Amino acid sequence: MEPVQLSDYIWKIPKHGKMNVPVVIYASGTLIKGIKKDITLSQAMNVASLNGILQNVYVMPDAHQGYGFPIGGVAAFSMDEGIISPGGVGYDINCGVRLLATGYFEADVKKALKEILVEMFSMVPAGMGKKGKTRLTKNVLTKICLKGAKWAVENGYGTADDLARTEENGEMKGADFTFVSQRAVERGLPQLGTLGSGNHFLEIQKVVKIYDEPRAKIFGIKSLGQIMVMIHCGSRGLGHQIASDYIKLMKKESGTRGLSDVELINAPIKSALGRQYYGAMGAAVNFAFANRQMIAHQVRRAFKKVLGDFETINQVYDVCHNVAKFEEHEINGEQKTVCVHRKGATRSFGPGRMEISEIYREVGQPVIIPGSMGTASYLLSGTTDAEQLSFGSTGHGAGRIMSRNEALRRFKGDKVMRDLKKMGIELMGTALKNVAEEAPGAYKDVDDVVFVSHNSGMANLVAKLAPLGVIKG
Repeated sequence: MEPVQLSDYIWKIPKHGKMNVPVVIYASGTLIKGIKKDITLSQAMNVASLNGILQNVYVMPDAHQGYGFPIGGVAAFSMDEGIISPGGVGYDINCGVRLLATGYFEADVKKALKEILVEMFSMVPAGMGKKGKTRLTKNVLTKICLKGAKWAVENGYGTADDLARTEENGEMKGADFTFVSQRAVERGLPQLGTLGSGNHFLEIQKVVKIYDEPRAKIFGIKSLGQIMVMIHCGSRGLGHQIASDYIKLMKKESGTRGLSDVELINAPIKSALGRQYYGAMGAAVNFAFANRQMIAHQVRRAFKKVLGDFETINQVYDVCHNVAKFEEHEINGEQKTVCVHRKGATRSFGPGRMEISEIYREVGQPVIIPGSMGTASYLLSGTTDAEQLSFGSTGHGAGRIMSRNEALRRFKGDKVMRDLKKMGIELMGTALKNVAEEAPGAYKDVDDVVFVSHNSGMANLVAKLAPLGVIKG
């Protein structure tokens, strides 16, 4: 069934067939055309048929085809009749973004940019399967998976202020390492402090536009030209293995009968297997928080080595993209605890929500939406309206508009690097193939994605950031 347009930025697929709830899509006319090119909307309708689903399935403006849920899919489930699904979280559990605000400006780093990139490239291993510089024992990994970024701060890799500016304070409760497989442990042990591959990146940026000066100042942005650093990565092999393990376990326990899509394999939230998956997922969430904390520490070291100081590098925020959480939301006029799946979506809570750090509670949660390589990224703030529109969620990036295979056919890595150089952007990557896969042309227009989020009321624009130097795995 074709979506019906309700407004400039809102589309709806009414409940029909096996669907238990409607599907609501946030998109411009251009973005909806891209979304229709793959099976995103079919996947959203399949999600709408799952047990215990509440209110609506929400599709974000950057949505595209994923495993099970579309990437950019948001759904909430009843704690009594609902399910929890690895396909609704994703393989890269707590893939997320951390933004750092420095005390430097473009003139301060212009001549040293390449040198800073080289130092960061040396300190932060990037690429598929890369091993970190911090060697862990299983006992230490256990602590990391239970404490998250708090473990890193306790061991000298950051400050308490970093934790206050991290979703969940960098430590998701309910994590249980006993439900993490030995294979996941083996994959996680060597990868703390590593960037990974695909769309993950480490980027030096500058502020090029400020939309909301009061909020910008609260978030640590002083003026145009200020240097920012953005870190985009997740739980690496540990999270991927946990997803794989529980997809197999759920298939074995309940089979796929009755599912509109076998990739939506799940377990009841309150079942033993559902609780085990949640515990293991929480462990991966915490590993990812610690991973980004370690990378932020290395970024500070790189700036200190080249420019002599890192005391002025403060964290703006760190947000999750792929996660399931127990949250309070209004359902049919009543406040209820529900299990919200956000896959390729950012939490966007407005002022007053107790989950937000006191630092930002009066203005709303910072929302970070990165662009594709070579394009702008954005800082926004969450809204109270988003809690009614999308369970307090918005998009998480530009969102792919073509597959990696198609990108390889269309783009050449060396040409992408040359084009970026002409734009004044330094790029360091470990493989030209990955550079081609991540070419800006393989993604939607991030400006369009962000302005849909802003104009629909899911988030408010605060600042626009442009890349100066990029590291890709």
